[in-house]
Amino acid sequence: MTLLSGAERRRRWSEEERARILTAISELGAVIAEVARREDVCTSLVFKWRREMRQAAEAASSGFAPVVIEPAPMTPSSAASSNCSVSPVIEVELKEARVRIHADAPSSAITAALKALRS
Repeated sequence: MTLLSGAERRRRWSEEERARILTAISELGAVIAEVARREDVCTSLVFKWRREMRQAAEAASSGFAPVVIEPAPMTPSSAASSNCSVSPVIEVELKEARVRIHADAPSSAITAALKALRS
């Protein structure tokens, strides 16, 4: 049991203590209520910390991917046909895979290709 004295009536948990408790509840076979009881923490507070950790992880991972714009290299065939119109291309690299999408590609094909890359 923790005795709180003074004007402050709430217990403060350091980031290290929170991380240790969250690690304990993520172990295989761990029961959140048992870990909370053992660490003298309210179960709802442990759930709140876990939710905040997941939201922070999602926010960090759902950011925008960096975009690099490079001029297309001039090959002999493209230099000879420089008067022809060339459609713009978007190149996406994910998980060691590279996909080039032409601007005139149907949106359904683009969506299918990007979903396949994400999985």
